[in-house]
Amino acid sequence: MTPEQLIVKCYAEQEGDCWVAVCLNFNLAAQGDSFEEAKIKLEAMIADYVYDALVGEDKFYAAQLLSRHAPFSTWLKYHFIKLKIALLHSAERVFDEMLPLIPA
Repeated sequence: MTPEQLIVKCYAEQEGDCWVAVCLNFNLAAQGDSFEEAKIKLEAMIADYVYDALVGEDKFYAAQLLSRHAPFSTWLKYHFIKLKIALLHSAERVFDEMLPLIPA
């Protein structure tokens, strides 16, 4: 496994009064009243998801679960947000998360 495979791509954007954070590698999303709250919730979801896929009841489906990516349109949105941030200093945020490691 390479270091790049331990990183999951995420973004967050404000929608009305709340923030929505999305993990593209596992097609997960969380929302909160602030960026920090949405990010913390998404981090917890990622950790639970990976744990369940590798150790929990879903371990028989680990290959399928860990390769469940967001749709192409969501990846396009991620790259569009990255471009907006670079050019316009947009409020949206792009961030990487380390894949939680499960001890053997």
